[in-house]
Amino acid sequence: MNILLYSMVTLITFFLMEGVTWLTHKYVMHGFLWYLHEDHHQPKYTSVFEKNDLFFIIFAIPSILLFYFGVRPEINLLFFIGLGILFYGIAYFLVHDVIIHRRFDWFKNVQWKYLLALRKGHKMHHKHLGREDGECFGMLYVPWKYFKEKLGF
Repeated sequence: MNILLYSMVTLITFFLMEGVTWLTHKYVMHGFLWYLHEDHHQPKYTSVFEKNDLFFIIFAIPSILLFYFGVRPEINLLFFIGLGILFYGIAYFLVHDVIIHRRFDWFKNVQWKYLLALRKGHKMHHKHLGREDGECFGMLYVPWKYFKEKLGF
């Protein structure tokens, strides 16, 4: 029974992270921490790393703390919340940095309509070089208009 509970907690956390990502991206990264995110909206990367990459460390801290405190048996649900955050972080890296921005040479020829729609939505997000007037702040959610476009509706 516990394995089902822990699996559900991990899965629910993973999906809730999309909302956390959207809110954080819109109101923190395009808000008071824009100076860390701004280089990500520039047309060309100037080096292997961006200031924006510091967000990976910032967002890893809650997961690490939840792992640390969640190893105690009386509060081990925290461990599985941390695991959901970790899995989302891995998915974020693979989808955002590898598939969308192609910062690595993996999965170059992906033709899955969902990922093509996701890339289109993110492209529209980066069409805005400033912090205002953005769209598509999530990572896994694809607005229907981009999905329809890639499906040929």
